[in-house]
Amino acid sequence: MDSDISSTHTNDEERAAELALRPGSLDEFVGQQRVADQLNLLLAAARSRQAPADHVLLSGPPGLGKTTLAIIIATEMNAPIRITSGPAIQHAGDLAAILSTLVEGEILFLDEIHRMSRPAEELLYMAMEDFRVDVIVGKGAGATAIPLELPHFTLVGATTRAGLLPSPLRDRFGFTAQLDFYESSDLSVIVQRSASLLGIEVSQAAIDEIGSRSRGTPRVANRLLRRVRDYAQVHNQGKVDIKEAMAALSMYEVDPVGLDRLDQAVLQAIVQRFNGGPVGVSTLAMAIGEEAETIESLAEPFLVRMGFISRTPRGRIATSAGYAHLGLTPPEHLTKAIELDQGSLFDTPPSNA
Repeated sequence: MDSDISSTHTNDEERAAELALRPGSLDEFVGQQRVADQLNLLLAAARSRQAPADHVLLSGPPGLGKTTLAIIIATEMNAPIRITSGPAIQHAGDLAAILSTLVEGEILFLDEIHRMSRPAEELLYMAMEDFRVDVIVGKGAGATAIPLELPHFTLVGATTRAGLLPSPLRDRFGFTAQLDFYESSDLSVIVQRSASLLGIEVSQAAIDEIGSRSRGTPRVANRLLRRVRDYAQVHNQGKVDIKEAMAALSMYEVDPVGLDRLDQAVLQAIVQRFNGGPVGVSTLAMAIGEEAETIESLAEPFLVRMGFISRTPRGRIATSAGYAHLGLTPPEHLTKAIELDQGSLFDTPPSNA
């Protein structure tokens, strides 16, 4: 039980640290310049009309700033914000209860909107477009629909899988932003800002090293910075230089290009256990003792983006770049397999067997 309390306390500290490092306005928001400029125009126009902003859909991988942008939207509009998530809304009544308590101009942030139940989703259509919902009273033949007028609000939806959203829902958003992975230069700026807020004295070389290993993700950059800080504190170091940063990142199994323990396990399994592939994700998951969903959502996107593995109709294949990263030469059969599959990578779903 003590370990559970300790774990909860640690998680609370991590969340508190993340909240403290979040930018409070679009001017402070680093990276995603195109999205920031578009949002700034959208919000400025709404303020000039003295009206709530259009509904906004934020799409992109985890850790890129969707929640941060939702909070910034509320700040820029000087409006309160209500935060919930798709998995928490399993019935239309759950959503109706939230909508009925909103105030004029309030921001409703709905994270993981693609995981909302279908009945709640259908109720949301009318709420977004007409600012009203029909509350069903009674059951069976005696059921009556009572229209409930809603205040004008702004829905900010966030999703990591925009393709799972039905077209009627996507079409009701006035603005859709696709967040991309960050450049290392932007991550260095983020690390510098976070270090200043945390009171960490860190060299520019260490900042750049942390930024380059952060998988293009600010959340990862801030987490790695805190772990480097921990290492420096334990070893009684003052200013964090490149030596301490590299030693800390090595201890936490983050390699020079940002691959963590899971990424490395997946790549090594494909190369060493399955002779470069092809191998299905379910088989791969059993080989390394992880869930298939964990591999697909956490490790695979980054490995594919780095060009270390490919998703083919017959399974996952390690590329020549993947072999080179491990200091190995790809076998001849693998080179031929990649050439054969390149023309049909997106024609057939990859094997999960």
